[in-house]
Amino acid sequence: MLTYSDWQDISKRIEQATHSAFNATDIQTVSGGCINTAYTIQGNNKRYFIKLNHARFIHMFEAESSGLAEILQTNTIKVPQPILSGIINEYAFLVLEHIDLTPTNQHSDIQLGQQLAALHKKPQPFFGWHLDNTIGLTTQINKSKEHWPSFWQTNRLNVQLTLAKNNGANSKLIETGEELSNALPLFFTSYSPAPSLLHGDLWSGNTSMTKQGLAIIYDPACYYGDRETDIAMTELFGGFSPHFYAAYNEYYPLDSAYPTRKILYNLYHILNHFNLFGTSYQQQAQNMIDSLLSEIY
Repeated sequence: MLTYSDWQDISKRIEQATHSAFNATDIQTVSGGCINTAYTIQGNNKRYFIKLNHARFIHMFEAESSGLAEILQTNTIKVPQPILSGIINEYAFLVLEHIDLTPTNQHSDIQLGQQLAALHKKPQPFFGWHLDNTIGLTTQINKSKEHWPSFWQTNRLNVQLTLAKNNGANSKLIETGEELSNALPLFFTSYSPAPSLLHGDLWSGNTSMTKQGLAIIYDPACYYGDRETDIAMTELFGGFSPHFYAAYNEYYPLDSAYPTRKILYNLYHILNHFNLFGTSYQQQAQNMIDSLLSEIY
């Protein structure tokens, strides 16, 4: 891991990035992440949050930093301010503003719904983004497209199906998945989404509340896409509170066919889990594909 001199080097880089004196006097590991090693670094009455991984993942940290900066610029919802990213020896690192977090409550859930809706309402120029990034450790292709169904088919569903085939998925999953991909425009015959800036990985583990009572989101995988994809993922792993959904829908109501499309959008994440973690997700993915095909035949 990093040596004392490495941490001193990072301290100097923080000084340069913030134009403020900083010398690390206390470094603590932080638990909770499954992809990166995390630390808090403190000195000069300042504290920062640092993610660490192998140097080959620097692009992941650069994309995360860019996403956080873009969300910040919308002035809609709180995210940690990115300070800098870089490489030291064989490690990539990302330095973020340190924020003390506390469990959410009804007020922060309502605030999150309202502010996420405000983020989604900001007009964006195209579907995609200026960088590819990662969803988990899987590369997320963000090549721009004018039409949303084409973007989702090419850059999301087909990518995961190809990975699944390479990772040993059974032939039924691949064949029915490809059938679904070819039929994908049928889910958009009366719905034409506008591009929204998305968090991109919005499950409950990536949201919280500050000690000041502000809703906050972090660990984004940003791109411009259908806002329904963010809402769909909030329902995938346990769901958010009813206060969140009521607040969001009051400010920016969802389309009546969202309950069907959310299965399509969450299929992407379940296939990604299959590709990252193995066959325990294969049957869930198959059930989702079968459900979607039953809607159109």
